[in-house]
Amino acid sequence: MKKWLLIAFTLMMVAVLAACGSTEETKESDTANADTEEMTVTHELGEATFTKNPEKVVVFDYGVLDSLDKLGVEAVAGVPQESLPAYLEKYEDAEKYENVGTLKEADFEAIHAMDPDLIIISGRQADMYEEFTEIAPTIYMAVDTENYMESFEENMTTLGEIFGEEDQVGEELATIDAQIEGVKAMVSETDEKALITLANEGKVSAYGAASRFGLIHDVFGVKQADEGIEASTHGQSISYEYILETNPDMMFVVDRNAVVGNGTNAAESLENELVQKTNAYKNDKIIYLDPDYWYLSGGGLKSVAQMVRDVQSAFE
Repeated sequence: MKKWLLIAFTLMMVAVLAACGSTEETKESDTANADTEEMTVTHELGEATFTKNPEKVVVFDYGVLDSLDKLGVEAVAGVPQESLPAYLEKYEDAEKYENVGTLKEADFEAIHAMDPDLIIISGRQADMYEEFTEIAPTIYMAVDTENYMESFEENMTTLGEIFGEEDQVGEELATIDAQIEGVKAMVSETDEKALITLANEGKVSAYGAASRFGLIHDVFGVKQADEGIEASTHGQSISYEYILETNPDMMFVVDRNAVVGNGTNAAESLENELVQKTNAYKNDKIIYLDPDYWYLSGGGLKSVAQMVRDVQSAFE
């Protein structure tokens, strides 16, 4: 009798172990499937099909790099290191990150040697798109200045899907949206009109709605000092006489000099005798925007949040 009980117990244990083994194999299989799940991203220049959660990514857009850094994604393997924003200086580490050229001249040989799983580019690299696709799946992820927040949120949602960070992206976007609503409420209480400019080695360009920095008008609702400014990427060249004639109540200035390293200061040339006669100067309303965020890395989770704070400071 004891012998039969022992046999029965042994058979039962074998069945239990077999079931456990089957469960573990199922879990491992599910994990493997998740790690090899493919996705296709359709973008302005085409489409890219690749495995989700890519482990080796080359990033040419600093707004995307900014966002991956915010999300804690560690898949970045290569970046153009020459003009990195100061707050992303950790990506200058040559031992951890491959230098893949400059924003306008990619080092295709270095990128090819890396054998990346995915490449992400934006406007400055658009002309090289086909060359990138010959190396790895490539996504074009620029921000549409005519629909800034819509395209920004779409880009961030896509990043969340690629790297399995949908929840965090959703939380970050919700926070930014709430901050924007607060700024819009402040702006709605004033009639002040603004002029957005880019200062570059003594020259000045103006930007209106639907332009590179036009979100100040389009998203926050700040009124334009001149409704006739042409919408463009590089801005409309203007003179100091034009600034005086336009006489803005406030000026937002992006100092390109600060990021190209030529040693000049925008305020030295901009705040001359003519500009000093404007309402903006008299009311201490010339706001210098950090070019790291506005010129180099706009369209990122960190940069857009900072841009919101910059505009908010002008109305506090």
